[in-house]
Amino acid sequence: MSTSALSVDPLWPRAGDWPAFDALPEGERADLTLLGIPTWRTSLSATGAHATPAALRAALRRYSEHAAGLAVEGLRLTDAGDVSEPDGEEGEARATAAMRAVAARSIVTVAVGGDNALTVPAALGAYGSDLGTAGLITLDAHHDLRDGISNGSPVRRLVEAGLAGERIVQIGIADFANSAAYTRRAADLGITVVTRDALHGRPWEDVMAEALEIAGAARGPVHVDLDVDVCDRSVAPGCPASVPGGLAAWELRRVARLAAGSPLVRSLDIAEVDATADAADERTVRLAALLVLEAAAGVASRAS
Repeated sequence: MSTSALSVDPLWPRAGDWPAFDALPEGERADLTLLGIPTWRTSLSATGAHATPAALRAALRRYSEHAAGLAVEGLRLTDAGDVSEPDGEEGEARATAAMRAVAARSIVTVAVGGDNALTVPAALGAYGSDLGTAGLITLDAHHDLRDGISNGSPVRRLVEAGLAGERIVQIGIADFANSAAYTRRAADLGITVVTRDALHGRPWEDVMAEALEIAGAARGPVHVDLDVDVCDRSVAPGCPASVPGGLAAWELRRVARLAAGSPLVRSLDIAEVDATADAADERTVRLAALLVLEAAAGVASRAS
């Protein structure tokens, strides 16, 4: 069923179709702003991830903004549109500048990719002048420490830009999805790694509290990278590198809410969803849309 055929019920308002960020009155802030950064040209795998921001916006219409016990419906939610051609040196500069402008006037900014290359401009833009005290949490099956410029290199590039390895936490790193060389590189950089197997039986509240303590040790802004390929392939078939045995959809949703609920977190990104390769029921894109709404619920929880 296309979104144009969705039912209309004045007592069940739908999410999405949020006011433009540029329409914010001068001097006022949004609670959460959506910004599309549809990177894809340097992907190590063939991808149509540049189609994802539009698909995610359409998927938002399938949901409401109601979350039990939280005033999500009362938040000021805005949409800053998409950065045009965010790949390459000039495109990355545009994306960084757009992210900086949005983050300056939003409590939380959610950047939607695109492949994982978006994490560099999304994080740098959100950090602004606070890079020296900033932190990073990734939910990812991969270390993303490769050489060069690609969707496999954002963490290494952020370290080279000045982000301290000791304030990086990588959660969900999977066996058979990395290499000994990159595992050594993570250790040498002082990165805290929480493997997929180490998560079994641990409450997510504890995992995220520990991650935020490490990433936010210098009390600077924390960026959270939600690489959806950390999820099990059954719930994320639209992620080229997702593997069987990854996180459940509810786990990544829980992480998004917990992350955005922390005052340390200034920004999140949603990466590696290829809307053109999704299952017929659009389960990956719909999960990504729910991550945006979970982040909004997290912002609402700050005041609860």
